[in-house]
Amino acid sequence: MNVSYQWLSEYVDVTGFTAEELAEKLTRSGIEVDIVEDRNQGVSNVVVGFVKKRDKHPDADKLSVCLVDVGTGEDLQIVCGAKNIDAGQKVPVAVVGAVLPGGLNIKRAKLRGVESQGMICSAKELGLNDKLLPKEIQEGILVLPEDTAVGASILDVLAINDKVLELDLTPNRSDCLSMLGAAYEIAAILGRDVKLPDAESALQASASGVKAGDRISVAITANEQCSHYAARLIEGVRVGTSPLWMQNRLMAAGVRPINNIVDITNFVMLEYGQPLHAFDADQLHNGHIDVRLAKAGEKLTTLDDVERTLEPHMLLVTDGTKPVAIAGVMGGANSEVTDGTTRILLESAKFAGSSVRRTSRQLGLRSEASLRFEKEVNPESVIPALNRAAALIAQYASGQVADGIVEAVSGTNKPVSIELAVDRVNGYLGTALSVNDIEAILKRLHFTFESARDDKLLVHVPSRRGDITRDVDLIEEVARLFGYDNIPTTLMTGVTTPGSLTKEQAIRRITRNVLTQSGLHEVITYAFTHPRANGQVEGDAAAIPGLYPEAKPIGLAMPMSEERSQLRTSLVPHLLEVVSYNRNRSMDDVAIFEIGKAFVTDEVALTKLPQEKLLLSIVLTGKRRGPHWASKSESVDFYDLKGIFDRLVQYLGVQGLSYTSAAPEGFHPGRTAELSLPGLGVIGRIGQLHPTVQQQRDLDDTYVLEVELTPILEAAGDAIVYKLLPRYPSIGRDIAVVVDAGVPVGSLEKAITEVAGELLESIQVFDIYTGERLGAGRKSVAIALVYRHAERTLQDEEVTELHAKVVAALEQQFGAELRK
Repeated sequence: MNVSYQWLSEYVDVTGFTAEELAEKLTRSGIEVDIVEDRNQGVSNVVVGFVKKRDKHPDADKLSVCLVDVGTGEDLQIVCGAKNIDAGQKVPVAVVGAVLPGGLNIKRAKLRGVESQGMICSAKELGLNDKLLPKEIQEGILVLPEDTAVGASILDVLAINDKVLELDLTPNRSDCLSMLGAAYEIAAILGRDVKLPDAESALQASASGVKAGDRISVAITANEQCSHYAARLIEGVRVGTSPLWMQNRLMAAGVRPINNIVDITNFVMLEYGQPLHAFDADQLHNGHIDVRLAKAGEKLTTLDDVERTLEPHMLLVTDGTKPVAIAGVMGGANSEVTDGTTRILLESAKFAGSSVRRTSRQLGLRSEASLRFEKEVNPESVIPALNRAAALIAQYASGQVADGIVEAVSGTNKPVSIELAVDRVNGYLGTALSVNDIEAILKRLHFTFESARDDKLLVHVPSRRGDITRDVDLIEEVARLFGYDNIPTTLMTGVTTPGSLTKEQAIRRITRNVLTQSGLHEVITYAFTHPRANGQVEGDAAAIPGLYPEAKPIGLAMPMSEERSQLRTSLVPHLLEVVSYNRNRSMDDVAIFEIGKAFVTDEVALTKLPQEKLLLSIVLTGKRRGPHWASKSESVDFYDLKGIFDRLVQYLGVQGLSYTSAAPEGFHPGRTAELSLPGLGVIGRIGQLHPTVQQQRDLDDTYVLEVELTPILEAAGDAIVYKLLPRYPSIGRDIAVVVDAGVPVGSLEKAITEVAGELLESIQVFDIYTGERLGAGRKSVAIALVYRHAERTLQDEEVTELHAKVVAALEQQFGAELRK
């Protein structure tokens, strides 16, 4: 909200305080002022001049020689290049010695041999925002109204000697979305009165004698969405230009002037915070207004000349036969006020904020009016704002106001009264305020109250302050006006408990640390995805089904785009998009991970919320190590990814994780495994993407892991267990056995562990060999075993005996042969 200092001074006495001082006080009282903008961008010695004569320049077709009266008794000769300059105009004149924005100094000059004693200015040259100027004066020199006094300072005429406070309002302070609301706030801070506009006397002077109820009628069909609709009929209107002072006020607030009718409705909206709308009454069927919900498929062309298809939840203003406005959002082109309009139906209403908000967002229409309706306008401003606008239309558009207000009411505003205890105020604030102190603050806020027993007050909250509903809200008001700086500082007392992380939070943090320390980068991708990423596009060879290939797609009701139209069922597709994005920018070596949720359901039409699966996904591609003088570059492989995950699992203390060969769709059938935990079954998969998928996505060999984190969280140890360094020596034995190529190495390790029992400290595969010497379909596996007893020194004989049992078990279970 932009608040003009000059405009504000019409409602509250700000004598003795500069705009900057008011901004400081507002900020300290809880309403932040972002900036104080000076409308004067460096203009001085610019006055109003009267063009008495205009002649063509003798040596230039596009220049004019003007004789200008600037009120000094001596006419000035000024050469001007504007196309719209003409005799009889009143214009801004920068006399010799004047300064314009940008530090431009005006001096005597000769243009094509003709002396020029100043400069006739355009609005832009005066530093005005040309985007806010009426279209007819955006180009060429600025032509001022005929009644402008010659010789007057342009700073006063255009209200350039003004400053604007830009308020950064929180959502609860919608009362300050109006000049009167800001005036009440300033008055409370300064302890001064508020001067309200007087519309009644002007209305009496402009009354037409016609009864409004005889010519217009109002009805509310949608009672829940509209609680009050009021209208006035104004006849004999002349649509034209609004007065300059009003245009200045609108431009200071950031609103572009259009014509006197539209400008008046905008002016009153800024003044009261109550949006208004003017209909061409001759375009309404029998002068009737009906506020109802839209019909399915109903259409309306709005004032921006866009035809909009409406939905049944949208609130409309109709004339009984057709819609003429989207209530609280935008009017219809079929009832727009034009230059030929002579009869106006002026609307002022209380529309439900929730209805306007939903409609505005769905249609993508945001306006100053919808902003105020969304935040719930003051219900008691409906009639005053209507009367004020009618009076201004009568004054500045020659309108005759019909007697009476035609209105419909479907709900009433319940007054808010709150009991406020002095002890509760002081208890919250740590102050020692008396009843008189609090009463004085309430008076400054223009709140009425009644004294109650036991130092309590019954405070009646005005309807303009809809944010105050409880006593703590009143305590906040007392604190603001008393001054936050005046509240004493005290140490906190009471029982406190130290903060801590839950097990899940701690393990997720550990997981991130371990993975980043392993050289991976964390990424965060959208939870919304394209149907292709969920495997919903038939024939897409590059699709990755993820852990839940049977999951049904979950579409969004209002997707931002087709690319983000479904909830994801896997993290991998988006991680592969990140890989492609980096490869397209010559970043071929990518190691990334993401911890996030996938959404899974087996229902085609949702009747309950989907399951939210917490997943960890890792993607590796490119080089493990780049080129170096001492070694060759090496590409990542399956075991790099497995090693990273094994390190994480080991760090978390998860026991019993196993890998089983698998061939899921989208993965390399010989380089993929499923991950399992005892009692929980398959929790994830790890492997290389299928060559076809890699080719479709233009990827090198790419390795992917996706695993459910919840089972890992459950299996993880709660605490780190430290072990003493061993006191007794170990004995190592190596074994190399030849087995069928299809025998999993993990099965060999499991068999050895079961036979060796507690004496086996570690087991490590250090070589796997295949070749012609072993024969087709055979492989050699070399394993290093370490034996140790925790409480004594092992004897060589017992280790030899135990090792022999291990060899025998391998021979019996797998047909293993010792390699010689």
